[in-house]
Amino acid sequence: MGTLIRNGSAHFEDKNVYASNVMPQKIRPTAEGLSSRSSMTWQSSVYRSIKIVIFSTKLNLLMPFGPLAILVHAFSGHNGWVFFLCLLGITPLAERLGYATEQLAFYTGPTIGGLLNATFGNATELIIGIYALRNGMTRVVQLSLLGSILSNMLLVLGCAFFAGGLVFYRKEQVFDKASATVNSGLLLMAVMGLLFPAVLHFTHTEVHYGKSELALSRFSSCIMLVVYAAYLFFQLNTRKDSYVPLTEVGYCSKLKADDDEVPEITKFETIVWLSIMTAWISILSEYLVDAIEGASLAWNIPIAFIGVILLPIVGNAAEHASAIMFAMKDKLDISLGVAIGSSTQISMFGIPFCVVVGWIMGEPMDLNFQLFETATLFITVIVVAFFLQEGTSNYFKGLMLILCYMIVAASFFVHEDPSSERGPKT
Repeated sequence: MGTLIRNGSAHFEDKNVYASNVMPQKIRPTAEGLSSRSSMTWQSSVYRSIKIVIFSTKLNLLMPFGPLAILVHAFSGHNGWVFFLCLLGITPLAERLGYATEQLAFYTGPTIGGLLNATFGNATELIIGIYALRNGMTRVVQLSLLGSILSNMLLVLGCAFFAGGLVFYRKEQVFDKASATVNSGLLLMAVMGLLFPAVLHFTHTEVHYGKSELALSRFSSCIMLVVYAAYLFFQLNTRKDSYVPLTEVGYCSKLKADDDEVPEITKFETIVWLSIMTAWISILSEYLVDAIEGASLAWNIPIAFIGVILLPIVGNAAEHASAIMFAMKDKLDISLGVAIGSSTQISMFGIPFCVVVGWIMGEPMDLNFQLFETATLFITVIVVAFFLQEGTSNYFKGLMLILCYMIVAASFFVHEDPSSERGPKT
């Protein structure tokens, strides 16, 4: 019996020894396993990020036109086709740049997110403007920024009002008048900043001819940048809840839904995609700017029409789609923020920023947008301010804004810019 017990215990000890020798081999990870697992995780993360950023929207089908524009420029040199293909190629990049900025705002908070929005919200227009300034094409910079304001205020807002009015044709859609009034005031201040240099130039009342106009423009630009910074601080900190229309159940539901939203990509991925999109837009913008004059000659279209009407299509494609989508969901405050907010950004931040950049580069970029262009902007701001004063919208108001934009487009099609680098038509 004792022998049996000893044999049994010895047999049990043998099993324990065997188990102690075998079990650690089953659970001990190897270096190769860790390496392959981390490699698979990294690959799946990259694949997921590319799938979300590149393949989540049909607008990205236009991305191949960017490399195609470079190939056409290299082998044929046809500026008309290069310009057209660059327009198509930059359009989805501008939309994805806005998406990456929104994702980064999840990690930075509202204040830094507002500053990022001011920087990257109209980054496409600013990049094109900087390349045009570097080439000495200050007039193209003025026309493209002016066209972006006109496009947002008339075409984008008009299409939003029209589409929302057709979906909700039995009622008038409402939006917050307080926010619209503040943005209208900022736009009128921008008009004032552009009006005085033009009046000073055309009345020939400068103290120092050719210098006072430029000095006034640079001083006014610095003031406008300070005002825009104060506006951001006021909106994001001092009275960040003052423009929330509490009577609108739909908008309040949107605010609650926004609180539950989470970012779709990581912070590192967001920074990487911002860098990639900005670099690619910069490359295509250089080809776009170089092809403007050639496209004007090839198509027999004034540079003023290209700058005011065609170039804003690139930067405003994403805003156009977003404004219409939110208006059709009866979230008109968001549509108004997209259209009028973008116009405010360009007029109070984009234009003075380009003046300061031109100052640094030694280029005489000023706020004298010429009499015809300044008058067009002034009338547009007044018309839109009248449409916004009631705080309601319908499809008829949207139709009138769209038709107003068609009048503006036709006016610039027959307008020959006196200061165009292309010179008079032959």
